[in-house]
Amino acid sequence: MKDNFDRIGKIEYPEIRPILGCEKQFQYRNKLEYTFSNRKWLTDGAPTGTHNEDACKGLGFHLPQLFDRVVDIEQCHLQADPSNDIRLFVRRFTMERHLPYYNFRAHEGLMRNLVVRCNSKGEFMVILVISEENEVVRHELIPALEMAFPQIVSLLLVINPKLNDIINDLPFECLKGEPYLIETMKSPRPGYDELKFRIGPVSFFQTNVYQAERLYKTAFDLADVQGDELMYDLYTGTGTIAQYFSRFVDKVVGIEYVQAAIDDAKVNADINGIKNCTFYADDMAKVFTDDFIASNGRPDFIVTDPPRAGMAEKVVEQLLKIRAKKIVYVSCNPATQARDLQLLDSAYKVMAVQPVDMFPHTQHVENVCLLTIRD
Repeated sequence: MKDNFDRIGKIEYPEIRPILGCEKQFQYRNKLEYTFSNRKWLTDGAPTGTHNEDACKGLGFHLPQLFDRVVDIEQCHLQADPSNDIRLFVRRFTMERHLPYYNFRAHEGLMRNLVVRCNSKGEFMVILVISEENEVVRHELIPALEMAFPQIVSLLLVINPKLNDIINDLPFECLKGEPYLIETMKSPRPGYDELKFRIGPVSFFQTNVYQAERLYKTAFDLADVQGDELMYDLYTGTGTIAQYFSRFVDKVVGIEYVQAAIDDAKVNADINGIKNCTFYADDMAKVFTDDFIASNGRPDFIVTDPPRAGMAEKVVEQLLKIRAKKIVYVSCNPATQARDLQLLDSAYKVMAVQPVDMFPHTQHVENVCLLTIRD
């Protein structure tokens, strides 16, 4: 991070605060995506040596940057139990019934993906992705899963006949429960009810909810809200940050380009009885204009949490025109954050840098910076 700020940003910044570590080193993820492959591989990229069709099958993770190579997983320590047992159950059942696993080269095979989501209450959502309708999956595997794991409160089936693994644009058939989980998050100040968030099969939510609270609390504390501010939440996603702040400011305006995420944000606002959040779904670079500011008001402070690519240049230009008193910049990519901070440096000074460890045992951190307007 320091290297990014020095080499890319070339800006002045205070001493980087110690990383906020994650106390929960294992079983911290609330979402895992597994891939079925007709041929499993070793971690060094070598194929397995057997020619037995079933013995070659694998259900696990892709090797880095290799779309057609999957490492079969026996024990995953990233998600709480019974996540591991669910995956092993599906693998054992599909192998015993000789259901064909997907071949990435030939683009054939029935079993494609298994997605396992959970919440902090220990409830699970399981999404099975297959290439075509199959009676064994529908009438045998899914009922068997339901009976074996009462923790599964949401069970969905997706049929994906496409050549890629993207399922966001496909129908989700809910075969058990509701097509969502409910996650909770503590309020940043005592004396307030927990916030509730409905998480659907394709909803974005921080994969480490335990650290997400620390991440948002860090942003909240750095913002030092006074209660009467107009806040803008850029790249709001499902409105998590917007609603986290909403009880302690006058109004929040959230912008996000994914319509489904904004739909979730509005539903979550209703669940939490929040009335002072307004959400817009549009391309940030197009909607974040002078007319938008004139219509919604000039913000007192801004929270921005862009994707790994960072903020669009037009968004940065608009921030320089607005000249809000404070910007809290939450980033999952310190390199693009450093680039954006350099662009903002003419008008803003970095006052605090607080990294948060969201992914234990990896080099990745989220980073929160407080920027204040220069005199």
